[in-house]
Amino acid sequence: MSKTKLLSFPENFIWGAATASYQIEGGWEEAGKGESTWDRFTHTPGKIFENHTGDVACDHYHHWKEDVALMKQLGLKAYRFSIGWPRILPTGRGKVNEPGIDFYSQLVDELLKAGITPFVTLNHWDIPQALETEGGWAVRSTAEAFVEYTDVISRALGDRVKHWITHNEPAVVAWLGYSMGLHAPGLEDYALGIRASHNLLLSHGWAVPVIRRNSPAAEVGITLNSSWIVPASNSAADRNAARYADGMRTRWFFDPLYGQNYPADMVADFAAMGVLPNGPDFVQPGDMQAIAVPTDFIGLNYYSRNIIRAEVPGNDPQTVFPKEKTPENFTDVDWEIYPDGLFGLLSRVYFNYQPVKIYITENGASYADGPDANGRVADIHRLNYLKRHFAAAQRAIQAGIPLAGYFVWSLMDNFEWAKGYEKRFGIVWVDYQTQQRLPKDSALWYKGVIERNALEVD
Repeated sequence: MSKTKLLSFPENFIWGAATASYQIEGGWEEAGKGESTWDRFTHTPGKIFENHTGDVACDHYHHWKEDVALMKQLGLKAYRFSIGWPRILPTGRGKVNEPGIDFYSQLVDELLKAGITPFVTLNHWDIPQALETEGGWAVRSTAEAFVEYTDVISRALGDRVKHWITHNEPAVVAWLGYSMGLHAPGLEDYALGIRASHNLLLSHGWAVPVIRRNSPAAEVGITLNSSWIVPASNSAADRNAARYADGMRTRWFFDPLYGQNYPADMVADFAAMGVLPNGPDFVQPGDMQAIAVPTDFIGLNYYSRNIIRAEVPGNDPQTVFPKEKTPENFTDVDWEIYPDGLFGLLSRVYFNYQPVKIYITENGASYADGPDANGRVADIHRLNYLKRHFAAAQRAIQAGIPLAGYFVWSLMDNFEWAKGYEKRFGIVWVDYQTQQRLPKDSALWYKGVIERNALEVD
């Protein structure tokens, strides 16, 4: 008969959950809030699953006290949330919207009162539409506006908020938003995406010293997303395709943040594609030094492995995907469950870039399980997903990687970007008609992990 054992985490390890402003808040045009790029994008027919919008979402704008009480009930030590830039500066710069400041100030106070540490993300994709009309992240003036916004909100909250994240997943903004048209603002131009990536990184570099000035003794970092990328075979075509995918999704962002400039192979690839014919001519003197400003941590968002196959003539590799897709090895957004990839990513980032500290700022799984007749949400597949990834994280800590915290994505079901309300990542069920919140089995299990600061495994 097998016995369970405990995998312990370091003292003061931070267990939390994460959300994003557009995905949960609603109140899209209340109390002086300006239009965001995601307001415009979702109100454009055909962009989102069944034309869903975040106009109401989880109505967190009106249910925030209830939501903080729920976090306390679940024992969360920290809450990662984002500020809606258009709530603070409706047109991106200039006149401050005081009701927006008040909303987040009250939220921070309520979190601290509940013993929950606020982790603030300044930009989780929903920038003011007024800035996008001027060119958005593809123009340098948006990076300048971001610094103004950072100054306003960090002065307002910096006395209480001591953990700041400048951007969430700039790769998604640049590639899905500007190059592929799948996210706001819905453009399809790789040259714009490359410029957007630079201005996002530049705005981070410019913002860090502003936060340090306004929020003394605070931790400041940025959150990047990456998957575990492998070629589908050892063919030259697959290996080259995997190199390119890794360059786009990972190295293009990590390398400059850690003083290694943009990867030369990717600059050459972009030149060959005709989207960067003159090289990175948008880089001005001092830009790369600004981007490489020292930070206190790196946030990593990890969900899955990507197996890269080159669809070129004569390339017929053997795929290493499982033959049959089941809820045990794939989530319902068709992402493979691969905890070893989290261990690999943590190891790679630490040994390649030597960050002082790492937080897993997002990790979670989408499954559609809803309440049964007794009001129970038995989301065993999500629970098992988290259990396996927590174990991978603990293994990384044992290997000497300075992992300091883990934020489950997501606190509650919410608006899942292009997929609307079709997919549910939350550990708390949300009835979008009544706004009822119902902790799932995974949330109750997570509460036990937090209380023990340890994971029970067979």
